[in-house]
Amino acid sequence: MRILIADDNARVRQGIKSILTSREDWEICGEAQDSLEAIEKSRSLLPDLILLDISMPGMNGLDAARILLQATSAKILVMSQHDTTVLAPRAREAGAHGCLDKSFLSTDLIPTITGIFQEPQPTPTASGA
Repeated sequence: MRILIADDNARVRQGIKSILTSREDWEICGEAQDSLEAIEKSRSLLPDLILLDISMPGMNGLDAARILLQATSAKILVMSQHDTTVLAPRAREAGAHGCLDKSFLSTDLIPTITGIFQEPQPTPTASGA
């Protein structure tokens, strides 16, 4: 899986990269410091997933998610330091596939990404007896 990290904080980007290195089948294909750069790089790098900070200079992550939804087939995981219980519905409305509190990146990032890419399991059917 190819992943683009979009966050204006270099330390956060580095932290995310260090978390994701445990997965040999995942590749960081690029980094962006703001939403416009994320949109531009998503078109050329063709990531499978974009990790998108909600609060960046210029365009916010929700507006960027709306554009990315039209510009790429990548899935979008919004990350924020804001209350994700309030933000998650707005993120989904903007086209994001998930919303993650940055405070929990070390424990929740990999399971959240895995969950986004899990194929839905078929619903068991009742067999007649």
